[in-house]
Amino acid sequence: MKTALVILAAGKGTRMNSDLPKVLHPLAGAPLLIHAMQAGASLAPEHTVVVAGHGAASVRKAAQAHDETALVAEQTEQLGTAHAARQAAPLLKDFDGTVIVLFGDTPFVQPETLDAMVAAQTTHDVVVLGFEAADPGRYGRLVVAGETLERIVEFKDADAAERAITLCNSGVVACRSELLFDLIDAVDNKNAAEEYYLPDIVGIARSRGLSATVVTCDESETLGINSRAELSAAEAAFQARARAAAFEDGVTLPAPDTVHFAFDTVIGRDTLIEPNVVFGPGVTVESGATIRAFSHLEGCHVARGAVVGPYARLRPGAELSENVRVGNFVEIKNAQIGEGTKVNHLSYIGDATLGAQTNVGAGTITCNYDGVLKHRTEIGDNAFIGSNTMLVAPVSIGDRAMTGSGSVITSDVEADALAIARAPQVEKPGMATKLFDILKAKKAKLQRGS
Repeated sequence: MKTALVILAAGKGTRMNSDLPKVLHPLAGAPLLIHAMQAGASLAPEHTVVVAGHGAASVRKAAQAHDETALVAEQTEQLGTAHAARQAAPLLKDFDGTVIVLFGDTPFVQPETLDAMVAAQTTHDVVVLGFEAADPGRYGRLVVAGETLERIVEFKDADAAERAITLCNSGVVACRSELLFDLIDAVDNKNAAEEYYLPDIVGIARSRGLSATVVTCDESETLGINSRAELSAAEAAFQARARAAAFEDGVTLPAPDTVHFAFDTVIGRDTLIEPNVVFGPGVTVESGATIRAFSHLEGCHVARGAVVGPYARLRPGAELSENVRVGNFVEIKNAQIGEGTKVNHLSYIGDATLGAQTNVGAGTITCNYDGVLKHRTEIGDNAFIGSNTMLVAPVSIGDRAMTGSGSVITSDVEADALAIARAPQVEKPGMATKLFDILKAKKAKLQRGS
């Protein structure tokens, strides 16, 4: 069945007390909006329409950075959820299929839930996503008879019997495109807020003799984010779910509460993740790798059997081959590290390609930036880079070549060669004692002056 998504993302989020649009606040390394888009993407929709309002330019940029085919409609006045959904109509005028309306601040709706809604839409005109609430509070209540959703009653309008209902409205709906916008056009704003509410389409549909039904999900999927406290709670919920999934996938986490995953982290089985590791977006770690404590990874790939850290930083573009060793206080950025190569301590490797079985000594730096442009360093197989070597890019080190410790390498080094580029050592007998005497005298004079 053909589907399209309409994601409502126009709200300012006043309770966030922020200049940033609510849907752009980050959760697990990605804006809330991206979570909603990612859930809906499981349906392979023909169109994704994001309805933006407050901060529309920023919302558009984020949506299209994630999915360049995403369409953006703008709600210039925030007049309610039905009014917001109506803004998508011109962009879907030629679409004939099921439209699912999601919310950009509700990040946890699962793909299987959306699949169930699409399936239910084949036999019902309107499908509403509901949940059994532990504390129904002021949620709208879903009044059902068998499979039929009779009506949605807002809390303020509900009688005692209706308020006792625990089946509540999430706001997410599915409906055929033409019918959805026809029903929305019939919604009025005769309410205290003078807004057009999307749930009103159920009553309109039923009054026309059309069918409506409810698909239910776990309450945790319907969590909406309206404040910083709720955002923090959502982060905790995401991390708990991600850690549980990691355990199920065969990942070892000795201190799970200290490990933080991003929305798209992929970890292979038999991987060990030590305490206080943070994964930013875009990380894949293959099976059997070890990520040691206090490491930070973002936008990188770690192959089977590699060991990273402790206290290592892998930045975007870092590609570690099998059995690579990246040790403490090492930073790798936009660099490909060959199989079995070791960069064990206190080094920066950026904009570089390192071959297999190469050893990089402590304190090595690829000097990749000239103040204007970035340049690459190429190091071959089985090379040995002496400690405290400065590799001034662009520069190439051949297979099996060596550099002397403390060298500043500015020219290419051919295969099998030893390159030494440092000033000759000069020794001045007795000069150390004389220099200390001078410095001590200077210190004593300063102390007398004070």
